[in-house]
Amino acid sequence: MDYQVINRETVYDGFFRMSRFTVRHGLFAGGMSEPMVRERFERGDAVGVLPYDPWEDRVVLVEQFRVGALDTGMGPWVLETVAGIVEPGESMEAVAHRESREEADCTLGELIPIAHYLVSPGGTSQTVHLYCAPVDSRSLRRDGHGHAEEGEDIRLHILDADEAIGMLSAGALEAAMPIIALQWFALNRDWLKDRWQDEPRDPYIPPV
Repeated sequence: MDYQVINRETVYDGFFRMSRFTVRHGLFAGGMSEPMVRERFERGDAVGVLPYDPWEDRVVLVEQFRVGALDTGMGPWVLETVAGIVEPGESMEAVAHRESREEADCTLGELIPIAHYLVSPGGTSQTVHLYCAPVDSRSLRRDGHGHAEEGEDIRLHILDADEAIGMLSAGALEAAMPIIALQWFALNRDWLKDRWQDEPRDPYIPPV
């Protein structure tokens, strides 16, 4: 299967960027399609982390206002995993540690990959690298997280693992990242406990 990018242009460049493509692509029945015009939202690649306390058997989610959830009927305050955008030259692991400090004021241990997936390939180039990592949840405060100067106002939800998993079947989660993370977590919870429970509660302190 082949494809051809006939033209590519930036049609908007602000807080986010929008590109417009004129493309042709190979058809399953053979031959090539007619040229088509498609816009693509350039969001940047992201990293998400599900912090898990294997000693207390609790997971940490974050809640914040999201403009994308307006007009959905679900409400604009969304429960999510810790997450952030990858800056130029930054490793996925560095983003995971940076965002965990900024959004939850917590220190992560070993990063276990969950998935690397396309967010919405019909309209955006963004991908997500999703991880799970151990954290000591005992001293985490609930409110006052994020950078106020960037409009962030983040609250932590420190949930018993059974409660968090139960939110999946109850339909209490609307965002893809925590749904994917908790589905994986439900399948791997016992393995994570065995892997981390005998480790020190501060297994890793990342560089500042």
